[in-house]
Amino acid sequence: MNNHGQIIYIVDDDASVCKALKLLLEQHGFKVETFPCAADFLSFKHPKVPSCLVSDIRMPGISGLALQETMALQQVNVPIVFITGHGNIPMSVKAVQAGAIDFLPKPFTEKKLLNAIERAIAKNKIQNKQQAEINKIKQHIKTLSPRELEVFRLVALGMLNKQIASKRGNALQTIKVHRGRVMQKMQAKTVTELIHFAQKAGITSSLD
Repeated sequence: MNNHGQIIYIVDDDASVCKALKLLLEQHGFKVETFPCAADFLSFKHPKVPSCLVSDIRMPGISGLALQETMALQQVNVPIVFITGHGNIPMSVKAVQAGAIDFLPKPFTEKKLLNAIERAIAKNKIQNKQQAEINKIKQHIKTLSPRELEVFRLVALGMLNKQIASKRGNALQTIKVHRGRVMQKMQAKTVTELIHFAQKAGITSSLD
């Protein structure tokens, strides 16, 4: 596996653990960033490259599970592999249910860690691709006029041109022009694709 350009973040208050994991992962071609606490990791500017977080569970200040919750709130989309010498089943279930890739009790084998990281990186690549697509859609949305955006929403809700014209008190031809401009600006080939864009961008709203 080519690991060039991929970053593994390590959060552990035990400096010896950070050092050992950093050495191991660098030998496998990863770029590694280590942090003695969760707060330092959260304040770090994370580049948009395939990455994974390897984090201890029990740490002073922000625990591993609290870090996971904070990352979700702050939309830090970096998959987590937890490592711990003090884990239990309820803790591991909670972590995995919240999206952790794996929960590895210490001591763990090099193979188990690398397998978990490989799964995390694969997931992050998909996340990054999806986010890039959403960002592109949102950039296209910014080019729409207020009326075009309104027509976009109504089309995404399944309304026909004549229904939109009736609802908004416009001539049918006017709505057709707006809709054509929306299709062009959004680079949508079909109405189905346009609806798909609206759903991904989260701009659909009620008819009220």
